[in-house]
Amino acid sequence: MKRREILKELTMIPLAGGVLSTSAAFAESSKPKWFQKAAAAVSAPGPLKPGPQIYQSIGVEPIINCRGTFTIIGASIELPEVREAMEYACQYNVQIDELAFGVGQRLAEITGAEWGMVSSGCAAGMNEVTAGIIAGGNPEKLIRIPNLEGFEKTEVIIPRSSRNVYDHAIRNIGVKIITIETIEELKKAITPRTAMIYMMPGEEPWSVKSVADIAKPAGVPLLVDAAAERLTIPNIHLAAGASVVAYSGGKVIRGPQCAGLLLGSKDVLMSAWQASAPHHGPCRNNKVGREEMIGMLAAVEAWATRDHKAEMKMWVSWLNTISGKLNGIPSVQLDVREPKEGALDNATPTLTVTWDPTKLNITGQEVADELQTTKPRVAVGTGYRRGQAAAQSGPPTTSITVAAYMMGPGNDKIVAERIREILTRKRSAPKAETAMKAPTAQIAGRWDVDIEFYTSTSKHTFIIERQDGNYLYGTHKGEFATRELFGNIDGDDVRFQSRYSAPGDNVVMTFHGKLSGETITGEIDMVEYINAKFTAKKATFPSNRQRINIPAGRPLST
Repeated sequence: MKRREILKELTMIPLAGGVLSTSAAFAESSKPKWFQKAAAAVSAPGPLKPGPQIYQSIGVEPIINCRGTFTIIGASIELPEVREAMEYACQYNVQIDELAFGVGQRLAEITGAEWGMVSSGCAAGMNEVTAGIIAGGNPEKLIRIPNLEGFEKTEVIIPRSSRNVYDHAIRNIGVKIITIETIEELKKAITPRTAMIYMMPGEEPWSVKSVADIAKPAGVPLLVDAAAERLTIPNIHLAAGASVVAYSGGKVIRGPQCAGLLLGSKDVLMSAWQASAPHHGPCRNNKVGREEMIGMLAAVEAWATRDHKAEMKMWVSWLNTISGKLNGIPSVQLDVREPKEGALDNATPTLTVTWDPTKLNITGQEVADELQTTKPRVAVGTGYRRGQAAAQSGPPTTSITVAAYMMGPGNDKIVAERIREILTRKRSAPKAETAMKAPTAQIAGRWDVDIEFYTSTSKHTFIIERQDGNYLYGTHKGEFATRELFGNIDGDDVRFQSRYSAPGDNVVMTFHGKLSGETITGEIDMVEYINAKFTAKKATFPSNRQRINIPAGRPLST
């Protein structure tokens, strides 16, 4: 999948898992089963014990990654060559600028780019490139960022199709983002104030070449975000006209998780390095250590000599092992697919396991939940799209997906056994969904809401415009935006959900509380932003009645 498709999927995944509630005020039975299991997976921590059980020694159970290069589950496992290089690098001190110049030159030799740079992640690299371009190598400007008053170039153009949560790294410099919809708009948007164009690779009309053909004659640098892509040598994005291309070091390249790779214009990358640690300025917090710099170089050295075809065959063989173990289970269909020739973004073979949930009495989401919350833990994807499509014609289907490229040797046998055990376990047909209890009250109206975040409070408003039995519809007004609200009331158990979306951002809030009189108290699941508490009180209005009269004429005094 393309990076932007993964971003869209991530915003939907939490909705499939139910509502997260950790409030001590609620009985454990009110919490989703998957959360109860996840909480049980973290035991009381003890002293750290280096070795194969290092995570377990502090009460954290590791995960076999059959999901993908997601940072939140640790992305990739570093290559042995990378770990060896970092082990040696950490034993000696070195002058960091000298190291950066040596690494930059060597990256250029390996990749054919003009220069290379290691950052503390892809987003950090984007941040540093933006700062470097805005300051232009001038330290007097650099130390003023994000105050751009008096700067000549303060705007960055981004196609709407490339807006994403990672462009915060660019916004953090203080630039004005110009979002455009079409190539014609791009041409018109370029002005003397344009500092840079940022994009993720796409199909026409938003290919790197199409944008570069406009940017280059105008003298505007083009930054391409290829975070999850396979590294190409020579680099296809630089060949197409990009000024700099940014990669995540800890994804398919399998370098250090806290490293990013920047390739391209030496002038731009020298300005970016000047803006980064150890130099003081806006990006001093993006420190990359000598170990990560050497580890990232080792990963690129290894990439240039790895047998990628043999690696792909090995990944497919792991999926075939899993497929063979699952073959013959009633209603199960197995589909191993290799990425298309030339695919770059998250290019991995995948196994899709599809079945009829009415025959095995379990859904793909339930299988995924059990795999990730019981030992040994396994992260897989769920095939909700396929299930929806199948539901429209023919028997119902559900599925899970297994991605191979982040697995390790021997993981295939563990994963195969785990999935087979779950799918072949005898289980009764699921009980019909219990009807919701009659609401204990009509709660339509305005509710004044106090939210307690970790270090601040905020006042919001719910306006429940309509209560249709157990179902609620209305609006949620926050401090900065108003969005739709929907939910239900089951007896005195109240659940709302709202979603705030803006270019590059998405905030989902799921409220779960208990109604007592005219007060609702509970917690908020904010997906990646974890939890908060809330108290909502129904608004009261003055009881006095007053007739409104229309003035007879214009006022005679003020």
